[in-house]
Amino acid sequence: MRTLLVCLVLALAPGWVMSGQSKKEKAEEAAKRSVEGVVSDGDEKPVEGAIVQLKNMKTLQVRSFVTKQDGRYHFYGLSMNQDYEIKGEFSGAASRTRTLSVFDQRKKAIMDLKLEKK
Repeated sequence: MRTLLVCLVLALAPGWVMSGQSKKEKAEEAAKRSVEGVVSDGDEKPVEGAIVQLKNMKTLQVRSFVTKQDGRYHFYGLSMNQDYEIKGEFSGAASRTRTLSVFDQRKKAIMDLKLEKK
């Protein structure tokens, strides 16, 4: 009987551990968001090779993304509790700086950036 009880506990233990981990993972995932969009020129055409910079306004850390042929960029795993500034640049042209605020509670923010000559 004792052996059966020990085997039962050992069989169920991984499930208890897994459920605790997935709750933690779910909580961490719920506190994350993303931002994505398209960088376009003055003629509304997508810009390949534009540099998009995302700045965390608390830590001042800057992340960069080089747009693909379709002008798209994305940043994932962003904190819901941080403000971010985002802007695009290419060949002497720049977009205006946009802000992704803590008050914007979208899990997936879409922010298209339009380049203007300086």
